[in-house]
Amino acid sequence: MNTLLILTILIVVFALAFDFINGFHDTANSIATAVSTKALKPKHAIILAACMNFVGAMTFTGVAKTITKGIVNPFELTNGSLVILAALIAAIIWNLVTWYYGIPSSSSHAIIGAIAGAAIASSGFTSLNYTGFIKIIEALLLSPIIAFVVGYIVYTLFKLFFKDLNLTKTNRRFRYFQIFTAALQSYTHGTNDAQKAMGIITMALLANGYVTSEDVPFWVQFACALAMGLGTSVGGWKIIKTVGGNIMKIRPVNGVAADITGAAIIFGSTLIHLPVSTTHVISSSILGVGASHRLKGVKWGTAQRMLITWVITLPISASIAAICYFILNMFL
Repeated sequence: MNTLLILTILIVVFALAFDFINGFHDTANSIATAVSTKALKPKHAIILAACMNFVGAMTFTGVAKTITKGIVNPFELTNGSLVILAALIAAIIWNLVTWYYGIPSSSSHAIIGAIAGAAIASSGFTSLNYTGFIKIIEALLLSPIIAFVVGYIVYTLFKLFFKDLNLTKTNRRFRYFQIFTAALQSYTHGTNDAQKAMGIITMALLANGYVTSEDVPFWVQFACALAMGLGTSVGGWKIIKTVGGNIMKIRPVNGVAADITGAAIIFGSTLIHLPVSTTHVISSSILGVGASHRLKGVKWGTAQRMLITWVITLPISASIAAICYFILNMFL
């Protein structure tokens, strides 16, 4: 078995591992509000999220194509397979660290920063596709801001429309509706997040000459969808606790507003083939809803800790990927 084939197999294995970890790391966000308000029991929420993530991942591939060529050109990389493998290892390391500490960090930031860091270590700064890379970074940075603003507006409208209704009855009805919004948000998460691993595997297959088109092979799409669904079934309780309770005290009406906001922005990004951080979008939606509900009710200390993690994820994951690349290059 030649070295190129071994590296390609390793990339597929680590990409699926990344998707599996992404499943219990990021998908926790999509069901956190429904679990915290007791609209769904944790076990039922996880089963629902796993199924809807799988369905979402099997529906679209546009974001995968953006990942395939948007960050770097796979044909112009020196040791392209090592670059991709180093990036995956780095992203997995950072995801596990942030999961261990219960910090809702972004898997999207981690993998995109890692690909850039490994590519720079291999071929210098000229290896980046700056047009595509800047477009991706803009989407990652703007989407949480938009989510905060939209979340604030949506909940303001909710307060206006439902101000005369009995609070207890309204919350009970919204709790039932949260089952639908949790399913919707899990579906949109699958349409965007699972495609990142699809794009990485397709990038490796292109670079190594196993496929000639940037179209995602069906087996890649199915394997990534399955890996994310299985990862979701494991659950991410630490992150559910942070997103579901440590940002604000969430009631069903808050949860519905945040879920609708998050799902709309994530799905909109999927339709225009842009990868966004579902973690950032969902957390920012909750922050926007919380600010509209009661400014003092938001636990801004948790928000600050999340913001710091978001800011440092790109450079740290890039640095880890560069180190991983140099180590791999010594042995392979």
